Amino acid sequence: MTLGPRTLVMGILNVTPDSFSDGGRFLDASAAVEHALEMAEDGADIIDVGGESTRPGADSVPAAEELRRVVPVIERICAATAVHVSIDTTKPEVARAALAAGASIVNDVTGLHADAALARVAAEFCAPVVAMHIKGTPRTMQQHPVYYDLMGEIAAYLRRSIAIAVENGVPASQVIVDPGIGFGKTVRHNLEVMARLGELASLGRPILVGSSRKSTIGKVTGKPPGRRTYGTAATIAICIANGASIVRVHDIAETLDVVKMADAIRRWQEWKD
Repeated sequence: MTLGPRTLVMGILNVTPDSFSDGGRFLDASAAVEHALEMAEDGADIIDVGGESTRPGADSVPAAEELRRVVPVIERICAATAVHVSIDTTKPEVARAALAAGASIVNDVTGLHADAALARVAAEFCAPVVAMHIKGTPRTMQQHPVYYDLMGEIAAYLRRSIAIAVENGVPASQVIVDPGIGFGKTVRHNLEVMARLGELASLGRPILVGSSRKSTIGKVTGKPPGRRTYGTAATIAICIANGASIVRVHDIAETLDVVKMADAIRRWQEWKD
């Protein structure tokens, strides 16, 4: 998987009963695998499989239940397609089983701050790590989040994530950073992060953005989650213009058109007439 020449698209696969946008739709393993293969056919570069909801107020899921949800799905996806699979988890034991089942990327919403053992597992498998910024936990993160220096605090948190990765055997070159749209941030915070995303280039790592269908889009447009495709497209275009290398989304086919145009504009000098 090469980062740089074009923006990569990560498809979201929530194998959960309670995710904010599509909770319950893909809890059945066969439905989940079918949707993953559709996303791969539509052009997704990565399928991000998660078995625990991280929506605001969500409760933690026992590792055994998370394993039951994700491992069979990952095994079947990897047997059916060559698309990259990432495991969206905070638990080292889930990451280990997912990587053994064929996943090749670890995506941690705590940015390795919750359990450094997750980085050690990734290092064992030579797997890249997506380290995301969060303020608090999914249960508490939207209870009046306050920042004194929004981008400075996010950058400091992610800088520490990179250090944790390196301390536990993951090369800095294998870390991707995510500012965590919607994770302990108000609407204004989220808008500011996307507007100032380019400042995170100071970290020297590729940037992933997951704005798809988030509540900020709903607050701005007045649309429910299933009708936020166009609002999501706007955030994607802005984030690519501001330096995003990977976008994490629900709607693959629509997103690919946005990505192609945003990439072409960003790299207009390379266009061959």
